Amino acid sequence: MTDTVSKLFTEWDVPPTISCLLLLTAFLYLRGWGRIRRTRAALFPSWRLVCFLGGLLALFVAVASPLDTFSESLLFMHMGQHFTFMSIAPPLVLLGAPMVPLLRGLPAWVVRSILGPVFRTRWIRKVSRLLIRPRIAWMAMNLSFLLWHLPRAYEFALSSEFRHNLEHLCFFLTSILFWWPVIEPWPSRRLSTRWLLIPYLLLADFLNTGVSAFLCFSGRLLYPSYGEIPRPFGLSALNDQVAAGAFMWVMGSIVFLIPAVAITAQLLSTADRTPAIGTRENVR
Repeated sequence: MTDTVSKLFTEWDVPPTISCLLLLTAFLYLRGWGRIRRTRAALFPSWRLVCFLGGLLALFVAVASPLDTFSESLLFMHMGQHFTFMSIAPPLVLLGAPMVPLLRGLPAWVVRSILGPVFRTRWIRKVSRLLIRPRIAWMAMNLSFLLWHLPRAYEFALSSEFRHNLEHLCFFLTSILFWWPVIEPWPSRRLSTRWLLIPYLLLADFLNTGVSAFLCFSGRLLYPSYGEIPRPFGLSALNDQVAAGAFMWVMGSIVFLIPAVAITAQLLSTADRTPAIGTRENVR
């Protein structure tokens, strides 16, 4: 038992390709961040660098740590991995305002000759603006979350490494879209009133609660693969499923409710500082 517990901290399986891509991304961001700091230090304080690198570290943990090693034998570890892809790495990456530092970190000829013409293409610009609209971003993330957790789709993802990686890529990319309107990484423009983000976050929490409750209270094993393999820690497949649902329920609610409360407090504070019509300040 002690040996099994120790494997929760020691069973790392580092994928070389993804690890190299994450290191390259970190290098490009660091290079671009250093260049921007010379002229726009106020826009890129140190906390942005810490957030972005923290997001990359979260991705590395998700693909290389025991979260991945045990994901096929413990559902609650797999849900922890999904949570990292959807609710930890994306907001941290966006808090780093990655667009400009990454572009500044690339060689000038790449930006000028390759990326420049691509970004200036009209349909590319239209599609990118469409994808980060709150309605589209909300639908993309939540449909991805819901559909991949359906029993058949989940078993389909587990049946091959490629499909499993595709599932994780969907989670990460659609979550980038979801968190974009909430964080509004510089230099993006505000697409709608901030008040709309309150139902935006609460409805996402409502869907997460529904899926989590179904895992907790269904009373039957939803993903048969977990009942056909040796069980570590002596944890039954059904109890593992309940633990996974409880984790999703608690952690998912926290990650949606904290920004909802913060945005509400910010908006109310701004409203309190705005002079009412007819006050002396407005008359002057």
